[in-house]
Amino acid sequence: MALLADPDAPTEIARRLARVLPDRLAEKAGQGRRFEVRVVSEPFTAGTEDLSTLVHQIIDRARSEDWDIVVAITDLPLHVHGRKLVVELSHEHGLALLSLPTLGGLRLRTRAARVVEQVVLTLAAPQTTGTDGQPGSRPLGHFVSRLAPIHPGQVDEDEIADLRYVVGGPRGYLRVLVGMVRANRPWRLVPGLSKALAAALATGAVATVNSTVWSLSQALSTPRLVIATVGSVVIMIGWLIVDAQLWHRSANARPEERKRTSLYNASTVLTVGIGVIVCYVGLLAVNLVWALFILNDKVFATTTRDPLNATDYWTLSWFVASIATVGGALGSGLESDEAIRAAAFSKREQERRNMLQDDDADEDRSET
Repeated sequence: MALLADPDAPTEIARRLARVLPDRLAEKAGQGRRFEVRVVSEPFTAGTEDLSTLVHQIIDRARSEDWDIVVAITDLPLHVHGRKLVVELSHEHGLALLSLPTLGGLRLRTRAARVVEQVVLTLAAPQTTGTDGQPGSRPLGHFVSRLAPIHPGQVDEDEIADLRYVVGGPRGYLRVLVGMVRANRPWRLVPGLSKALAAALATGAVATVNSTVWSLSQALSTPRLVIATVGSVVIMIGWLIVDAQLWHRSANARPEERKRTSLYNASTVLTVGIGVIVCYVGLLAVNLVWALFILNDKVFATTTRDPLNATDYWTLSWFVASIATVGGALGSGLESDEAIRAAAFSKREQERRNMLQDDDADEDRSET
């Protein structure tokens, strides 16, 4: 069997699974059966998000390699009949397609392992026969908690798949959203924006030794410091999204496409927001260390007429972190749009957005 995985996170998960799946599958399948698991990393979803097209491509790939079973794993959210796809199977062709975002953001590897294990055992087992004598689909075993908003989905007669699981409703939307954000790995935003980070650190270093900032930090109350924090973070998020053109506008007016666009934009805001918050916390820590090293209590007391104490170190570092974050937003203008997208999104998400932009551009040219 083969695990056909998109690059980046799906490939990492597939390689981990390949180390444990053979023994676990052989143990549960019994009858002396052995499983040889091969990992193939390639962008099989490149160029399309159409489910039917993807399934046909997977079938062609499996035939060319003579695989008995193929499980395709992607980190792109896939949609079918107005629902988000979790996994779909075709017993006839021995294939399954798994969309990782629908598994949520927590314990992703464990959940993916359960799904893939159940999928392979189901595809390897003999098909059941329905009441009409036609081959039937064997349902998957337990692979998610009972509280998860995952349920069997609609399968039309003309479709290749014979079993499908989907998520729906508000809880399903939230589950997919969290999964998309995790796939983007927002913590990578900070090291990916080197110029913005350098501007923020430089702004913080200068502001820490500014006597006017000392006086302001003492005069500001906690609610105002909180407002400064929220304001600086919002400015940074807005600047990155607008400057790098991360906000997607779809030319398609269909309700389903609008929902899909809103999902992608929500994941963008959360991804960038988490990255900016991580950056803010890092700046706060750096500014605190810098203040402990550079501030002189006599000079500070002469300027502010108050002795320097632990509270002053904290409030000054907090206020300076907000100032530095705004400086970082301005510094991000020196970054290329490609660098910001690479820091904010996974490789497949970048490819998907480029594809959508090309499609919208083609539609605009065709209309003119």
